[in-house]
Amino acid sequence: MITRDFWLDALERALKTGAQTVVATIGGGAVGIFDLDWVMVGSVAALAMVLSLCTSIASAPLSTKGTASLSSNVEYKE
Repeated sequence: MITRDFWLDALERALKTGAQTVVATIGGGAVGIFDLDWVMVGSVAALAMVLSLCTSIASAPLSTKGTASLSSNVEYKE
């Protein structure tokens, strides 16, 4: 589990989750950039990223060697 590739994979997943959460939190109701509660947006995104990392760590024993994915279609390249 504690390989460089695993952590890069897990970090990529966490960053993608954070970006998706920011977009979902902002949604279509935003009037202007200054009207947003950026602390709340950042807080929700940070929590989603932490949960993503926790999911990757919990998945490690069940995943394909060296990846943070539960999918058996992901290949580990040495």
